Amino acid sequence: MARRLLAAVVAALALCGAAAAAGVRVTADPLEAQEWWLAAIGANVAEAPGPGVPINIVDTGVDQTQPEFANRPNTTYFNAQTVLGPGEFHGTMVASVAAAPENGVGMAGVYPNAVLQVFDTSPTPTGITNPTAIAGILTAAQHCPGVINLSWGGAQPDPQLQAAILTAIDAGCLVVAAAGNEGQLGNQPTYPADWPHVLTVAASDRNNAVAPFSTVSPANDITAPGVGITGAVPLSHDPSGYVNGDGTSFAAPMVSAAAAWIWTLRPTLTAGQLAGVMRASATDIGPAGFDNTSGYGLLNIPAALVAPAPPVDPDEPNDDIPEVRPLQLFQLGQPALTTKANPASRIAATLDRADDPRDIYRIWIPAHRTVRVNVSSGGRAAARIWGPKTVSVTEGIAARRRDLRGPSITAGKSGMQAYAEVLLTGSSSTANYVLSVTASKR
Repeated sequence: MARRLLAAVVAALALCGAAAAAGVRVTADPLEAQEWWLAAIGANVAEAPGPGVPINIVDTGVDQTQPEFANRPNTTYFNAQTVLGPGEFHGTMVASVAAAPENGVGMAGVYPNAVLQVFDTSPTPTGITNPTAIAGILTAAQHCPGVINLSWGGAQPDPQLQAAILTAIDAGCLVVAAAGNEGQLGNQPTYPADWPHVLTVAASDRNNAVAPFSTVSPANDITAPGVGITGAVPLSHDPSGYVNGDGTSFAAPMVSAAAAWIWTLRPTLTAGQLAGVMRASATDIGPAGFDNTSGYGLLNIPAALVAPAPPVDPDEPNDDIPEVRPLQLFQLGQPALTTKANPASRIAATLDRADDPRDIYRIWIPAHRTVRVNVSSGGRAAARIWGPKTVSVTEGIAARRRDLRGPSITAGKSGMQAYAEVLLTGSSSTANYVLSVTASKR
């Protein structure tokens, strides 16, 4: 059933009249001196590139008559835009924080010259609903690689929405989501922010402290400014065309813009490597290392531009059977790790409790052979095999008794397909591992 995802985010916006303190970067745009967050994330010390990897804003409509977007170059509207509903200023504001141009009026976004692609998920004033959000994400997925910004969320997980996001990730896009504004309201899970493979953004203030309203969650990856953020809005919403707002909604597009900027200058990175670079290069602003409040720390663009790339994590997303079996979530599924011609293989990959909790691989069990799996990870991961009838590794107890085989499986007179699972052990939160699959006579 359709559900208004935007309501929680819009309700948490605290619009205020005071201008932010002067920032470092100064151009001909009169409000840019007030954009304190540009210095906080290092957007003032490096020259943003020209058009490159696109930023996809999947949100309420963007006002094409607003001075920041009237005749903005390198801007594509995937569908008709509406901005007259009470909450429909949101998409214009999010887009401006990411990519308002340096055009001599108003403000400038984090990546002013970015390629901007916009999908209006609220063709009526009722706000964002799951079906329209899904349509927007799937449209953006047709234009990967790119960054998809989702500055909204809801309390109930929707498998179809998650499938759309996984489709975009499989196509090579980076999906960025606002963590949510539930920090003083119980920190309930927020989707899509809480799903694996989504780069989740918390909000900070001028003192580089996480804002009290920002949702605390193990899904948080990185933090960006989200307090006192100046953004462009439709003139029908405010005659000045600009307001100040608070919310993780405005932290997320800073990360999306930075990701597109970094990816444009480092085009050989995969989406997963890009997310890893941004996490590893963030400035720690909380307890040492990762914490549920700030993730890995505050976005740092200059550091991310030069940070070493992590190893490629292959075959993602591959968290469950429907993601790897052909003709299910993806037409081709994921490549089989072993086949009839090559019944033994090895693969190196990584796990992360919040962003990549398990890896599933299709494997072939030759007739009259026993296949074993073994994982080398310093004790941080384990491997096991699921049988050919497995529907999901989260299936019920009866099916689990039938399907879960442990570290080995033996075929009868016919060969068969099975699935190797690698998962974290004990209290481990991450793991680098090498999975080995071997076949021998029984």
